[in-house]
Amino acid sequence: MILPIAIPERRRGPAAVVFFGGPMPSLPTSSMLTHAQIWQAIDALAARAGTSPSGLAKRAGLDPTTFNKSKRITPDQRQRWPSTESLAKCLAATSTTVDQFVALIGGAAAGSGRMVPLIGFLQASTGRYFDPRGLPDGEGWDELDFPAIDDRHAYALEISGDGLRPVYRNGTVIVVSPSAAIRRGDRVVVMTRGGELIAQELARKTAKAIELKSLGPAQPDRTVATDDCLWIARIIWASQ
Repeated sequence: MILPIAIPERRRGPAAVVFFGGPMPSLPTSSMLTHAQIWQAIDALAARAGTSPSGLAKRAGLDPTTFNKSKRITPDQRQRWPSTESLAKCLAATSTTVDQFVALIGGAAAGSGRMVPLIGFLQASTGRYFDPRGLPDGEGWDELDFPAIDDRHAYALEISGDGLRPVYRNGTVIVVSPSAAIRRGDRVVVMTRGGELIAQELARKTAKAIELKSLGPAQPDRTVATDDCLWIARIIWASQ
């Protein structure tokens, strides 16, 4: 297997990527790659695999924080590059060839894709990661490459545990659009004034209450008084 390793040129600018075991596959733009392009390609690899960067790391047998945004810069504010070993494990875990990964790098170099804020569902349940309108706010968010979306306020939540099975499994990433119109039968997330984040199907909405249908046997149907609802937003996509 041909393995890539990024070698940073601290004083000269972008890093060169060297492929051991054979000639380097041709790149769509240039053989000189930037720190941002390498990391965006890893984000795109995670999205292609239907997971988040932390989910990709776990799938590859790495520490879940390996690809976190905070790990991409050293404490003294220098650029940190992914290791050859971590890249190789990710390619193996996702059955991705080097040529396919290079294509993702080419997409990053061309500026394709759009990054949306990402955080764990349970972490988001604390409520302090949203403003009063239900839009992402504050620190602690990671990022997910998700190109096909128009809502600039959209964000992603990573499900943990089995409470939302069979619809959403552990590790599923859902993308939420605060600006999307909501109709009966849509899957939604609701934030209550008590700080509870609920993911269920909208059964009925009246002036007095929001009636929600459970996504699985582990949770009951819910009715949330309109006055107790801080915001409601539609789930527009989920990884499988």
